[in-house]
Amino acid sequence: MRGFRGRTAVVDLRNRSVKLLDLERSFLSQYVGGRGVSSALLYSLLPSGVDPLSAENILIFATGPLTGTIWPSACRYIVSAKSPLTGALGYSNAGGYFGPRLRMAGVDFIVVKHASDSPVYLLVEDGRVEIRDAADLWGLTTRQVTEELQAEFGSKASVTAIGPAGERLVKISALINDEGRAAARTGMGAVMGSKKLKAVVAVGDKPVEAEKPEKFRQISKFAFKMAANPDKVGELSRYGTSFLVAPKNEIGDLPTRNHYDGTFEQGKQLYAEIVHEELGIKKAACFSCPIGCGRRLKLALGGLEVELEGMEYETIAALGSNCANADARAVAEMNLMCNELGLDTISVGVVLAWAMECYERGLLTKEDTGGLEIRWGDVEVMKELIRMTAHREGFGDLLAEGVHRASQIVGKGTEKYAMHVKGLEIPMQQPRAVKMFALGHATSNRGADHLYALPTICYPHLREEARKYLGLSDEELDELTDVASWKHKARAVVFSENLCAAADSLGVCKFPTVETYAVTPELLAQGYGALAGAGVTTKDLLEVGERVVNLERMFNFREGFSKKDDTLPERFTKEPLPSGPFRGSVVELEEMLEEYYRLRGWEPETGAPRAETLAMLGLPPSRQAL
Repeated sequence: MRGFRGRTAVVDLRNRSVKLLDLERSFLSQYVGGRGVSSALLYSLLPSGVDPLSAENILIFATGPLTGTIWPSACRYIVSAKSPLTGALGYSNAGGYFGPRLRMAGVDFIVVKHASDSPVYLLVEDGRVEIRDAADLWGLTTRQVTEELQAEFGSKASVTAIGPAGERLVKISALINDEGRAAARTGMGAVMGSKKLKAVVAVGDKPVEAEKPEKFRQISKFAFKMAANPDKVGELSRYGTSFLVAPKNEIGDLPTRNHYDGTFEQGKQLYAEIVHEELGIKKAACFSCPIGCGRRLKLALGGLEVELEGMEYETIAALGSNCANADARAVAEMNLMCNELGLDTISVGVVLAWAMECYERGLLTKEDTGGLEIRWGDVEVMKELIRMTAHREGFGDLLAEGVHRASQIVGKGTEKYAMHVKGLEIPMQQPRAVKMFALGHATSNRGADHLYALPTICYPHLREEARKYLGLSDEELDELTDVASWKHKARAVVFSENLCAAADSLGVCKFPTVETYAVTPELLAQGYGALAGAGVTTKDLLEVGERVVNLERMFNFREGFSKKDDTLPERFTKEPLPSGPFRGSVVELEEMLEEYYRLRGWEPETGAPRAETLAMLGLPPSRQAL
């Protein structure tokens, strides 16, 4: 493949047909690829009010123009649809090898329409897409189906698949590729299950070339060097994201007991150095990655020794401190269970913590739970609930709905302890300690999400980057880098949301870009320009990101979302943080939202984008025929 032409396979599962086409260049220039193109296609193709688990929902697999190239960490793909968990625009993002293999197999996008009446999988190879029978694969775990398909198609094959959870339409179900990389959030696994689509296997090794190959090679080589800078990414490379457990616990930013607190008294048992030594964790990396933040370890499962890809920070905190569990090996075992069954570890940890707190408060009883005593840190009960959730058995059938719906079904005041925004479970930040993430969770269009904005630019070690990109004075930078202050966080979140949307559209990882700024926005623009054979500025790239954020906002407004949904649980806005350096802190959300809407050009009363804002960005999008 050369450059990026938006080669798209339109798959109709009802009629068992496949149509191949290239997207219009004007459409690609506006939305680039990845998340941008998939969000624009969903907005254009889906009418409002569609049931996310009906055959009328559309499921899209999308790569970016840099995915599968020699660019550092160019490994990401997006899977998107209307979310069955939130009712809003949904998408998940994953690394590993599936996205690169999809492009090497000759396809940039797969648009899946309607539903099959029996289980199928898609084979992508040599620029063609086939619909194949998957009756023998239905019911298998993600590992089993991956092993079956790789045994058939060989080492050039990468598989993304759902497990039993997705088959049973569990609303917190995930896709798993490369036996551990999860496209986890917003319930995309359930959408696949509703379409009887078990897996997609991409078989390819043809290189992805740039329109200006020599220029692209030179820029990529420099970007690779920057992405490997130990001063920027050293801890990520050494311990992966698990290195975050210690500093977060020490500043009161480690969610504990259903986000009640930010300091876990047994937190040291989950610190990276200890966990790596105890479990024998080894380094791993995605395609074309100089950082290697991935981790692998061996665990016993069903009497067999298997290798786990995982133990990311979010999982350690979700199934560890947030459930008052200090047993690192148990976290790893539950991580493996979630991968095999096809579950989002963040959502699982949050819904389990909700059940634990409600049980402790007497709002849930053994009559509700089928006789289970759901107590803090009881790892055996947690494992049983994970299994029950994936199979929709007993009390697990309730948890499978996600924390928002589960609390609405139970009622009795349990809604107060459901930690979500727009129906998506809150990830592992303590918003009362880090105010920029509080705002980022509230405004994210896919629901509570640390990666929608990833406003790390507020941290003191990125002060000079904040000076450059946010244009703040020294006094303002002092306020910005005080993470417990609400001031200037809106400016950081707006900028970071735009940059994240651009990175997601390009198909690159956020760690060398938005997380660390080792690879700058300027470098990203140069690389994309050389790949596509066009003149691209940093301003152009950030404008694409802004267009994507506003488009996703339009999708959600069409589905009934508004300012009322840019909110946080009362735990964060009314209950003072009980311990840690920021003890007594609450989130000043309204102050931050007021500034955020002003900077966005959105109506302060409703949060809707103003007409002049949409006109400036060329929205709504022209319809792309498929």
